[in-house]
Amino acid sequence: MSVNDQLESYLSDAHSIEEQALTQMRAAPDIAGDVGLAEIFKRHLVETEGHERLIRERLEAHGAKPSTLKEAVMKAGGAGFVLFAGMQPDTPGKLVAHAYSYEHLEIASYELLEIVANRAQDADTAVIARRIRDEEREMAERLEAAFDTAVDASLRDLAPDDLREQVTKYLGDAHALEQQAKKLLEKASENGGSPELQRIYSEHLGETSGHAALVERRLDELGSSPSKFKDLAMKVGGLNWSGFFKAQPDTPGKLAAFAYAFEHLEIAGYEELKRVATRAGDTGTVEICDRILGEERAAASKVAGAFEVAAEASLQAVA
Repeated sequence: MSVNDQLESYLSDAHSIEEQALTQMRAAPDIAGDVGLAEIFKRHLVETEGHERLIRERLEAHGAKPSTLKEAVMKAGGAGFVLFAGMQPDTPGKLVAHAYSYEHLEIASYELLEIVANRAQDADTAVIARRIRDEEREMAERLEAAFDTAVDASLRDLAPDDLREQVTKYLGDAHALEQQAKKLLEKASENGGSPELQRIYSEHLGETSGHAALVERRLDELGSSPSKFKDLAMKVGGLNWSGFFKAQPDTPGKLAAFAYAFEHLEIAGYEELKRVATRAGDTGTVEICDRILGEERAAASKVAGAFEVAAEASLQAVA
């Protein structure tokens, strides 16, 4: 596969991602649970419509068109997420956390697209990738600034006495996320595509095991325990994703993008848990969140710093 073929593949992936984003952005305002949150999603819907058009035009400029299969899969995924978020008792929090993660998947994807476009000497695509990436980053910043609003909307109808129970529920969610993270990082440590990437994933795997232990211990101190159902579901999800990446011809790039997004899903989860714990007066859980958040942000930064390496490993893998 030539670098131009690879560029077309990245453009096709980007278009599929935008199609899924459109599905989510169109439904999000109705389940956001807060007028301010709804406006954030409405604003980004307009931006996302522009992103989809720009990427479609770049595909057409290359004599290509979007992948029907990818589009169908991503649209179904977007609809499934909206249904999942809408069924949760803390819909606003889940919606904002997953949207925050998805924005970082898009940021990573456009970082990689720009790198590949530069390799292919396609200046027009590189410019568009930077433009869209910057707008995705601005959306992520708006969502990050809305964590308090999302938590307030999620807890609005609860009595003060219910906050302690919410802390244990959010801790259970965090433990389940760590289980999926461990499965993903185990596979990534083997299939990262380069020694540098494998080292990053391996180092964070050790940290992730520590995070799971901290959360489990805190649950025990609060008289609770991890949810076996949630943990099993997330472990299976981790295995499924690792199989998906192994089947891709450009595994290093896709794996780096997803790892970056997953780190931000965890960051959002711990930011929201911290706010719930603060409202419940649970300083012990707040301290754990602060400790874990520092390591999750550092890991995300390391992955982002290796995007060039991931893109080069992907190009080599399919050359």
